[in-house]
Amino acid sequence: MSDENRQVPCVDPLLHRARPRLPDHPVRVALLDLLAEVGTVTSTQAAARLGHSSGLCSFHLRQLARHGLIEEAPHSGGRVRPWRLRWAPAEEGPEEFAVTARGLEDESYQHWLAHRDEAPGEWRHDESFSAVVHLTPAETAELAASIRRLLAGYRDRDEDPAARPAGTVPVAAITRLFPLLGS
Repeated sequence: MSDENRQVPCVDPLLHRARPRLPDHPVRVALLDLLAEVGTVTSTQAAARLGHSSGLCSFHLRQLARHGLIEEAPHSGGRVRPWRLRWAPAEEGPEEFAVTARGLEDESYQHWLAHRDEAPGEWRHDESFSAVVHLTPAETAELAASIRRLLAGYRDRDEDPAARPAGTVPVAAITRLFPLLGS
């Protein structure tokens, strides 16, 4: 089966309705992750960040647009063609888009698990963890703000590649704080 026709199995019916045609391809997953991280990106910028050719990134960005996952970002014209994640269509509410975003995060993590033996030895470990903590709504908001402040110290590296120490790679940092209802 070609990469164009391959579908990601989907067990969540809401996720399936929100994103029925997501192609399963490692470059496309990496591009979606990069767009979620930086907002907009050109094929040249994506190539520099991901270590692929500009042509390969351009091809896969166009395919993601064809599948309705990204769109051209407003720009002043010229040869520069920035892309951004496509927000949910009007018929989809914020809940469906959130489900889609979480699905992309989950797929990226599953892709990592399936391919981490291909990473250099120092990157094969997994720093994922989870915890159940007992918090008030105010404490939950403060914890979220603390995590955002902690990550903010690394965000300048998105815009300024010279600020990145040698050996850095894009790393997904995902936090989900939600009440466990019925507990």
